[in-house]
Parts: sequence; structure tokens; C-alpha cells
Amino acid sequence: MAKGVVRAVDKMGRVVIPKEMRKQLQVENDVDSFEIFLENDAIIIKKYRPTCIFCDSLNESVKFGRHNVCVDCIAKLQNLKDEEIK
Repeated sequence: MAKGVVRAVDKMGRVVIPKEMRKQLQVENDVDSFEIFLENDAIIIKKYRPTCIFCDSLNESVKFGRHNVCVDCIAKLQNLKDEEIK
């Protein structure tokens, strides 16, 4: 069973994520972000990892507007385009 840590909420509504946990997740200050969402009566905080807008893959991707597209989906899109041209 996972062990938790109790942290107080300050006057601004902030909670500090313990250094040991940030280190374990390899979180870099001023670089990484967290995804925060509700699940039933719990607040879930996950290290944000951008995924492909089409297949939800974590593979290498490029930014397209505000979205990420993995190299596999880029290849599939290129193949679709090539097929339409024929």
C-alpha cells in the first residue's frame, strides 16, 4: 500500500509536493508541470507527459499548434496523403 504525506494548504491554496517525491518522479523545478484532476472524492496529481493527440502515445512527438503528434502518426498521415494523390 502506498504511503502518503500530510501537507497543509497555505492561505493562497497551495500545497508543497515533498522534495523526495519530486526527486523520485524526476521533476525539475521551473521545467516540468503537473496534471491535476478530480476522481470521485480525490484530487489526483500526475507529472504531465504530453501524448499524441491521435493515439495517446508517449513516443517521440512534435508540436503541431497546441497539440503533440507522434512520429508514427505523422507517417500514417503522410501515407494517407500519398494515397489520396494517386
